[in-house]
Amino acid sequence: MKQRLFILSQYLLPHHLLSRLIGCVAECRIGWLKNRLIAWFAKQYRVDMSEAQVEDLSAYEHFNAFFTRALKEGTRPLDETPGAILCPADGAISQLGVIEHGRLFQAKGHSFSATELLGGDAERAAPFMGGQFATVYLSPKDYHRVHMPLAGTLKEMVYVPGRLFSVNQTTAENVPELFARNERVVCLFDTDRGPMAVVLVGAMIVASVETVWAGLVTPPKRELKSTRYDAESRGPIELAKGAELGRFKLGSTAIVLFGPQQVQWAEELTAGSTVRMGQLLGNAQL
Repeated sequence: MKQRLFILSQYLLPHHLLSRLIGCVAECRIGWLKNRLIAWFAKQYRVDMSEAQVEDLSAYEHFNAFFTRALKEGTRPLDETPGAILCPADGAISQLGVIEHGRLFQAKGHSFSATELLGGDAERAAPFMGGQFATVYLSPKDYHRVHMPLAGTLKEMVYVPGRLFSVNQTTAENVPELFARNERVVCLFDTDRGPMAVVLVGAMIVASVETVWAGLVTPPKRELKSTRYDAESRGPIELAKGAELGRFKLGSTAIVLFGPQQVQWAEELTAGSTVRMGQLLGNAQL
């Protein structure tokens, strides 16, 4: 009954209004308010501040600065295995596997469309059919910057409007097409292993998503928007393996997609496995 009420409440809540209100609080610079909020959050979720470049909670100008905090150099070493595909973020594996019949497994009999996930364009999704996907859930205590699994050249960014359901396990098991319904930012790259997509999925009370090349991704209207980064438009943007790609202001989920016969996920990783940015997520197939 508790789970049913939780899921029902998400259908009824004004997702975007609630997220905007939380976003305003998260940007508040009033000393006593932001300090109490940050201290409460750090204690409630047992945030390990010994890893942060700035350990002093009161030194952050607002909650979002704390939430997207940088880590000390060397805290997340990058796996140096030849052909390694790196985990893009701290968190837990929600699911990983094959994109079968154009769909990605979600949880408990639920799946969602790769085409819809990438913005509804069949041509954009075609290179990933029969390929591999990995979904990483970022919990509140985690480091909330997302990094490149592999070196790549940015070709396109797509903002896809949608709802802002929670993305925790309970919601994943009960809301059909969850990751293809939520607001998201699709980042498409060319890599040595062919096309790679990294999808930053919004969630309940996620105030915003940022990328290192576009800053805050907030279109004036909640409608699908594609931005090209080829030679004819803004010019390609190249990012190294392990480089920061973007960040969540309040956390969510990152989904990585590759085409068929390009990568093989690490055998030890299954749904629920705890992961850290930079660790081995998979290997390039020979």
